[in-house]
Amino acid sequence: MLIFRDQLNREVKLSRPPNRIISIVPSQTELLFYLGLDARVIGVTKFCIHPAENVKSIAKIGGTKQLDIAKIRLLNPDLIIANKEENDRFQVEELMNICPVWISDIFDLDSALQMINGIGDVTGRLEQANDLCKEIKHLLNGIKLSSTKLNVAYLIWRKPYMLAGKGTFIDCMMQICGLNNVTDVERYPEIDADALIAAKPDLVFLSTEPYPFREKHINEFKAILPDAKVILVDGEMFSWYGNRLLYAPMYFKQLLKGVMEN
Repeated sequence: MLIFRDQLNREVKLSRPPNRIISIVPSQTELLFYLGLDARVIGVTKFCIHPAENVKSIAKIGGTKQLDIAKIRLLNPDLIIANKEENDRFQVEELMNICPVWISDIFDLDSALQMINGIGDVTGRLEQANDLCKEIKHLLNGIKLSSTKLNVAYLIWRKPYMLAGKGTFIDCMMQICGLNNVTDVERYPEIDADALIAAKPDLVFLSTEPYPFREKHINEFKAILPDAKVILVDGEMFSWYGNRLLYAPMYFKQLLKGVMEN
């Protein structure tokens, strides 16, 4: 019996190395392919869009919070990769009746790196996972702004407006960039226009996910906060905590350069 511990400190017991893996977390799906587990991934969610060429032919088992449990059962997995925040607790508990479930819990860079190593360990790809973590740490080193921290309102939702707050992976990425979150509230607080104005952000980041903010929404926030810079940002770069972190440092550098020049 192989015994592992996930990020909730739960024992995950496998009778053999997993050969039929289902991932219900987009960034962790991408990680599985990066670690060379293509042939073992048998099911993913409809939101698992990377790597595009690989996932398009794999069985789709619903959304991250609206899983098709019956379809998952028919696929006969021997390991399911889940996340505490992105998946529904009651559905995940139901999945535990089908096969072992490895659950991640991500809130900062360290926990993201621990997740990468943990998934590498449970899938027999620990060496590749270690190499990935070393590369991510190297690339993220030294990208902070050298000037005074700018205050940022990072919008993740509209109607109602919601911010990425403290204790989130997004907040950690902003800190790495040398940016200050305008809210001290944990997780994902709602905020109205008056409170946004009172927060006095220097920058407003409109994330492309989970709400699909687009260029057309920029004027909406410029009307509320005429003195702030309103910028559409790639949500994957701030919130995907697998191997997409390899691309985040260059994106952050270009983003911050644009902020400082305009």
